Amino acid sequence: MSNESGIGMEATLAIADKVERFVRDVVVPYEQDDRRDHHDCPTDALVTELREKARAAGVLTPHILPDGRHLSQRETAIVLARTGLSPLGPLACNTAAPDEGNMYLLGKVGSDEIKAKFLQPLIEGQARSAFFMTEPAAEGGAGSDPSMMQTMCKLDGNHWVINGRKAFITGAAGAHMGIVMARAEEGACMFLVDLPDPAITIEHVPNTIDSSMPGGHAVVRIDNLRVPADQMLGQAGEGFQYAQVRLAPARLSHCMRWLGACIRANEIANDYANRRQAFGKTLIDHEGVGFMLAENMIDLKQAELMIDWCADVLDTGALGTAESSMAKVAVSEALMRVADKCVQVMGGSGVTSDTIVEQVFREIRAFRIYDGPTEVHKWSLAKKIKRDWKKAHA
Repeated sequence: MSNESGIGMEATLAIADKVERFVRDVVVPYEQDDRRDHHDCPTDALVTELREKARAAGVLTPHILPDGRHLSQRETAIVLARTGLSPLGPLACNTAAPDEGNMYLLGKVGSDEIKAKFLQPLIEGQARSAFFMTEPAAEGGAGSDPSMMQTMCKLDGNHWVINGRKAFITGAAGAHMGIVMARAEEGACMFLVDLPDPAITIEHVPNTIDSSMPGGHAVVRIDNLRVPADQMLGQAGEGFQYAQVRLAPARLSHCMRWLGACIRANEIANDYANRRQAFGKTLIDHEGVGFMLAENMIDLKQAELMIDWCADVLDTGALGTAESSMAKVAVSEALMRVADKCVQVMGGSGVTSDTIVEQVFREIRAFRIYDGPTEVHKWSLAKKIKRDWKKAHA
């Protein structure tokens, strides 16, 4: 999986077109399926049914080829945007967070044993995963600043013992495996764990504005969790390094998927504006509405170009931290404008669940926060500007 040399644009577009047909023809009708939990998140039964259909259609985990090769980031961007044409598309095609990011990380740095035990079931769509990094803010734990990590780990014989609390852990409820970050004397560490485990207790799953990810975003307690030493990723103290390997591409993957969702929401708004009559003409012929949809066209294209640029940087082998921060800010803010205008154009219809437009609006609002709020990324970029200035004037 670590080979990201790519397969070429013609082959990539063939995969993407196949994915798009599947999402539009098979997945979209499931958007009104009532198999949702009390947080309005899709149930595992619904996800399993969709993945079986994706497997039969040959579009399950389409960004990873049968021989284990991973599409380049530029190629992945094209495919993941097509899966995002429905909020259920990434779940059906097995390109959703946090699984997609976890697959990327394990493919990059996992041992052969870890890949066989933990990665392969994810690729096959047989398991869900979680990434345990964020901690409760009230306890001074890690959030946007991972150096504040309070979860501790200590070596005991051939096992590591982990204690702490985590918050906003997407998909923890119902996950089959997890990647847990904790702090040792040597620094941050990452561990692969089987789930469920009696040492990991889900304390609370809050209701949140978004509802696309099974299991919600849980608060969990970790009490004396024992993990075999060979289930640590790399060496003690290398956890932050591996977090960066995962987080830069993961930020971009969110951009890819939500670009697809906003393209679809904009299609729905365009259709509405061209059919709806008001004050003697269709809405699209009213300048106020027409200009909003024109602005959507511009924002969607700018988001696409920003994603392509950042993907090209990552494909060079660069860590791409600054580039992914810029992409995350620019794309999430642009897509928020698109989603908001789609709701506005559709009026009362835009705030109902009759279409996916209102859900896309909610999902994009949450996207502006997770994987680093806009302000944190701007602050990080400002620090880079200062470092670069000092270096240039040394």
